[in-house]
Amino acid sequence: MLRRFVWFLILLPILALASTAQEVDDTQFTPIFTGQDLTGWHAMGQTDWHAENGILWTEGKGGWLRSDQRYADFVLRLEYRLTKGAVSGIYLRSAEQGDPAYTGFKISILDDSGQLTDLHSTGAVYGAVIPLLSVGRKTGEWNQAEISCIGRHLTVFLNGNRIHKIDFDDPAFVFAEKRPLSRVPNQGYIGLESHTNRVDFRGLRIDVIKPAA
Repeated sequence: MLRRFVWFLILLPILALASTAQEVDDTQFTPIFTGQDLTGWHAMGQTDWHAENGILWTEGKGGWLRSDQRYADFVLRLEYRLTKGAVSGIYLRSAEQGDPAYTGFKISILDDSGQLTDLHSTGAVYGAVIPLLSVGRKTGEWNQAEISCIGRHLTVFLNGNRIHKIDFDDPAFVFAEKRPLSRVPNQGYIGLESHTNRVDFRGLRIDVIKPAA
């Protein structure tokens, strides 16, 4: 019994590290936001996006901001900050037409710090997968996100905590809202959602593992 307890104490910090992000290394990453204007991006729907002094923000009037470039396999890093009651999201592998939350998929972000997680809470793969942890920060604080989309696999870290490690083709996700996750394409656009109230973004950068065809 004592030996088992000792091994538990040895493994405990290892298990803890398994759910946290590795030390940030940006040497392979390229900025995809200039910090001053919307170069490289295209507003879809409402003209509700602004850029100044390193911050990209939306007033929450609807529509989304789409990258000019399509991506296949990549690691995306960014920071975001919410105002009270704000709702937004990060679109990945989405199409130019249609609802980007379902032509690709969406990582939800909203003002719900400390609340229980569900299919639409912060960090959720919208309508499909509940995040492992509720780690979104309070209104007005910056959050750090890292999204790795490699082949059919998705890994997401939020504020240093791993909240997803999934396979899009896992049969467990066949009953996701509107369509099974197996329909997530292998490439598409990156986007930011304008939904409710102001949301700020900064430090958008990407490591392209495999360019879009």
